[in-house]
Amino acid sequence: MSQTFVATSDDSLYRGAVHCTPAVHQPRRPQPPCPTPVLVAGFKHRGTPLGIFERMTLSAAEIPKALRRLASSAHMTEVAILATCNRTEVYAVSGNFHGAISDINRFFMELSGLGHEEFTDHLFSAYNETAVHHLFNVTAGLDSAVVGETEILGQVRMAFKAAAHGGVTGPHLSTLFRHALETGKRARAETSISRGTASVSHAAVELATNRIGSLSGRTVLVLGTGEIGVSMVHALQRARVGEVLVANRTPQKAAQLAQQVGGRAVPIHELPTALQSVDVLLTATSSDSVVLTRNDVELVMASRHGRQLLIVDTAMPRDVDPSASRVAGVTLLDLGAIQEFVERGLDSRRSEIQGVQAIVAQECDRYTACATARLVAPLIASMHSKAERTRADECARFESRLADLSPEQHQAVEALTRQLVAKLLHTPTVRLKEHAGTVRGNRMADGAHALFHLDETPRLA
Repeated sequence: MSQTFVATSDDSLYRGAVHCTPAVHQPRRPQPPCPTPVLVAGFKHRGTPLGIFERMTLSAAEIPKALRRLASSAHMTEVAILATCNRTEVYAVSGNFHGAISDINRFFMELSGLGHEEFTDHLFSAYNETAVHHLFNVTAGLDSAVVGETEILGQVRMAFKAAAHGGVTGPHLSTLFRHALETGKRARAETSISRGTASVSHAAVELATNRIGSLSGRTVLVLGTGEIGVSMVHALQRARVGEVLVANRTPQKAAQLAQQVGGRAVPIHELPTALQSVDVLLTATSSDSVVLTRNDVELVMASRHGRQLLIVDTAMPRDVDPSASRVAGVTLLDLGAIQEFVERGLDSRRSEIQGVQAIVAQECDRYTACATARLVAPLIASMHSKAERTRADECARFESRLADLSPEQHQAVEALTRQLVAKLLHTPTVRLKEHAGTVRGNRMADGAHALFHLDETPRLA
């Protein structure tokens, strides 16, 4: 997959709270370039060989250290990592795209132990508007292994929480991720993109059902109690499976999850024994190495007396050694098989994609409008603040001449002068917001600095 480079001419950003109204369904109009120098770079399961993608994955425990490593870069001021079974993506705010990409490349080299030339063809990257559009597509479910999946919203939320907890985010990524989550929620509320199979966990259960005909009366073992594991257990309950077994390295988590569905927890050291009697194994751990080797599987199959075993491995890195697929009696399916299964059943939701794309486009425009408005917020605040000081000073200077006025008359003078200031500043304020982030807007900002003598306020360019 080739890299995408999107350049921008405006890398200056300033803080300032701006209220953004909800999007309305109106025709799109040209928007100024996205003023936030945000970039994304990483790997997606689709389009990246599994052997490479596995080496680019990060467990939840590894995220804090990875964030600190990236945040130490001189080219990135804010950082977040979105790491799921389908993607490993670094989001960053940077005024130097090429410098930041170089730092991210080094990070992936250290993570994977691979040379840059071994993965560069599969690394994707995007900047500014394209990066924003990508994240909004992700949360809307358009860039998932299962189109419309719902699990991604929680994963994006947790990715940002981890970055915020690590102190490596700021106002720009905060606004971007919050808006991306709003986009994802809107896509699912206003369309049927999540109808039917809408998660990897549900797809895994449906794929297993498709392969063996029915799960009714069957015994299924779920390995892993993370978000996907929990979702698979509840999907199995709805499929009226005979018995659900849950195994996890933390016995308490396995027991709690099994209890929710009337299942049974299996100590991790008893996993080989439990596998002798199950019909299906579903795996979804966050282990950074193989949990079941080919030898483990061979020993299990030797005790099953010819009974077939279906394994659906949703983990990345994979929980089961891929070579276990060559063990007699074993059917091993991975994320690639899940993707193919989902693609065959996509027709029921394909008609919703266009509607979701329209929502993403509208939300990208709204985000850009909000972000550009934040550019001029400090300048506008300084204009109003200076005007208010001037008004107050003049009122104080004329205080002795107004001494004979009644309290009501004083209030009238106060209201009149405030209204005059507001009216005089109304048009300049509106024009600065309308043209923020453009060449004309920068010229207007320079003019405002000069006309109002606002040397203490940072310039936009």
